[in-house]
Amino acid sequence: MDYQNIITIEPGKRSGKPCIRGMRITVYDILEYLAGGMTEAEILEDFSELTPEDIKACLAFAADRERKLFVASL
Repeated sequence: MDYQNIITIEPGKRSGKPCIRGMRITVYDILEYLAGGMTEAEILEDFSELTPEDIKACLAFAADRERKLFVASL
């Protein structure tokens, strides 16, 4: 999934954290809801401005960041 048109980073919004389509909902917020046990349907019900593609974009963004994570061994 190409999340680059969905996930935005603006220095003055939410301290520059990755957000969904310029809204104040962060990728972290969505990941926390999912990790806490909320379903996609529950998130979409609570945040009517979100789409299923927004949630998939958050997951793709997180997966991409994890893939790029590098830990140097000493």
